[in-house]
Amino acid sequence: MEIAYTDAAGRHTPNFLNRGSGNLGGKTLAPGLYKFGSSVIIPTDCTIEGSVLSGETDTWIFQMSGDLIMAANKQVTLARGAKASNIVWQVAGYVEVKAGAHMEGILLVKTAAHFRTGSSLTGRILAQTAVTLQSSTVTQPS
Repeated sequence: MEIAYTDAAGRHTPNFLNRGSGNLGGKTLAPGLYKFGSSVIIPTDCTIEGSVLSGETDTWIFQMSGDLIMAANKQVTLARGAKASNIVWQVAGYVEVKAGAHMEGILLVKTAAHFRTGSSLTGRILAQTAVTLQSSTVTQPS
């Protein structure tokens, strides 16, 4: 986990810097490296969308120096061939996925990840201190 975290955190030259000032709600996110000098929130649904010609091989890396917080009953949706296995969330703080929310991707978390009642993830959770699942579902990505 530490090697993967360090690799993701060490990527330079982001395609997107502080996109939406850390608010990804309502956004459609193209492939690339996203760097945030703060926490990131997902207060409304957002879409991770592959490119027209290479959606299944596109990659997304989200680097954040703070936390990742997803509001209750919201979704990260994949479109145009995007795959959860090609999405990496490198989080220096903690992850909070609130009740009923759905997340996609591989979470590399410096501290803890908390998935609240009825939340779900297509992906993997790797955290250095703790993972809390409250009646949550984690599905391995294809």
